Amino acid sequence: MGFTKEQLLARLKELQIDFSQYEHPTVLTVEAQAKYVGDKGGGLSKNLFLKDKKSRFYIVSALADTKVDMKVLSQRLGLGKGGIRMAPEEALGEILQVPLGCVTPFALVNESARHVSLLLDKGFQSQEHCLFHPLSNDMSIALNACDLDKFLKSIGRDPSYIDLEANPTVGKDQPPDLASFVPSGSTIQPDQPDKAAPPQDPTENSVPVNKKSVAATGKAAKPHTSTQNSSAQNSKDKSVNPVHQPSVFSDAGLFVEEILNKTSALLLSEITEDAVKENGVNLGTVVAENIRKRLNSDLQSIAVSIFHSFLFQKRRK
Repeated sequence: MGFTKEQLLARLKELQIDFSQYEHPTVLTVEAQAKYVGDKGGGLSKNLFLKDKKSRFYIVSALADTKVDMKVLSQRLGLGKGGIRMAPEEALGEILQVPLGCVTPFALVNESARHVSLLLDKGFQSQEHCLFHPLSNDMSIALNACDLDKFLKSIGRDPSYIDLEANPTVGKDQPPDLASFVPSGSTIQPDQPDKAAPPQDPTENSVPVNKKSVAATGKAAKPHTSTQNSSAQNSKDKSVNPVHQPSVFSDAGLFVEEILNKTSALLLSEITEDAVKENGVNLGTVVAENIRKRLNSDLQSIAVSIFHSFLFQKRRK
């Protein structure tokens, strides 16, 4: 059982942290929250719960008007262009132990979230105070960055603030600047096997560790038999060695999940305050066209992967 709102507020008082609290109806978006506390003068926060392809989790906490490009962030973490996505809803309860709409840095108070990495927007430090949900989205609390730091340090976290809108070059001589934020520990989700990770596009950077592990498995699978038996043994290996036949697209559910994850991530990145102001009633049409353009190459890559997988299975038969 995770911390409750009441327990968190009591902890903040024990730490002598100065904060204001505002009760309001349950809200699921920053826009809805702004209707009730947008006039309090503080910076509203948006909080993203993300997952990478190795089932490592991240909370990205930013000011509402900070633009967070998921592809850029993934590259800066050293995970390639498509290495992170929105975490599944069930992970909210299993890892953060909060319901939908309640992602917040305060969720790190729960032991189950000990391996979740936290990336804080440096914009918080310039605000008089910032507004967060205290594990429940029927209330907002306002506190400054120093007091947020005090809380995080009390649970063993060393808060770091970064420029989430930066887009530094990542290359051979310029390593990813946020690689240190990738969790070193592992957060294991029940019933979440490795095959459930989204497929990589052929053009994406892969993690070297994966390549090494596959190579090692391949070597271990090679038979050490006489020449007389090698032909039969090789034939047997081809039928049983899973290293030579991985195909996440054999599961239609994973294929659909990948498309939905890409679409939802793009949708979130397109609907911004600036876009609403600029396009007004035409926002839907503009967003739909932009998503279509940005999804085109990704879906083509997925289609190519499916086609290659189909040919491979057909040849084996």
